[in-house]
Amino acid sequence: MKKIRATVDKVIEWVLIGLLGIMVLNVLWQVFTRFFTATPSSFTDELARYLMIWLGILGAAYVAGKNEHVAIDFFAKKFSADTQVLITKFISISVLGFAFFGMVIGGSRLVYITTKLEQFSPSLKIPLAVVYSVIPLSGLLIIFYKFTQNKK
Repeated sequence: MKKIRATVDKVIEWVLIGLLGIMVLNVLWQVFTRFFTATPSSFTDELARYLMIWLGILGAAYVAGKNEHVAIDFFAKKFSADTQVLITKFISISVLGFAFFGMVIGGSRLVYITTKLEQFSPSLKIPLAVVYSVIPLSGLLIIFYKFTQNKK
């Protein structure tokens, strides 16, 4: 299982690096066309927004898998070790519940609805379901990471 998790980590890392690289090039092109040409690029604003959505949500799943997400543990550290274990379990169950119900089920419904309504982005003319598909994908990744995390 560690090998599968390491492979998933590498794939997600490269996808995130690629998304960030494309976003940087896209924004540079946007700035160049806006200030140095007579016709500013019309798709770059929308593409940057969608890349940022993918980068943020997929990055959050990746960081949750690494257990490096932001946590305020000031009060939790005041409790005994046994209580801290219970708090950690409660948090893990809460994250799993949100990932499953909010992201996988809710995100899948959003993708389904935008597919049925045939919604497309105004400038790029891509289906919005493609943009929103990162939500259930990231939910599945969070669930995968929680079930394969190293037990301390």
